[in-house]
Amino acid sequence: MSLPAAQSKELIPRKAAIGNRVAFLLTNHNRTVMVFSVTPAHAHNVFRALADPTRRAIFEELTRQGEQTVHALTRYAGVSQPAVSKHLTVLKRAKLVRHRRQGRETHYRAQPDALAPMVDWLRHYDAFTRAD
Repeated sequence: MSLPAAQSKELIPRKAAIGNRVAFLLTNHNRTVMVFSVTPAHAHNVFRALADPTRRAIFEELTRQGEQTVHALTRYAGVSQPAVSKHLTVLKRAKLVRHRRQGRETHYRAQPDALAPMVDWLRHYDAFTRAD
């Protein structure tokens, strides 16, 4: 069953350009809300990095306990050191962790400010969750 053209336009988000930013006009219960997109690449990397439960656990551990070595994170995560290193690489690419070398050890610390693109993205949808 297809909807008449006039009705189907209300169901499809409309895209608009404002300056160099892209905005989407969404309708929710007869209320039109403008949603600006965040920097797609960075927000995507943050969501992708935190989608994995092991990476999320490593990030949470660094946030709670502060700076830790790869060896300490390996003991905490319960997976092999190469697996932890791969997870840390994904977290570094998303700018969620930073590292520093001290001798033969690599120390990692969380960068919670890197969650800003995700928080901004979620804030745009706040209008849909507020009760009238």
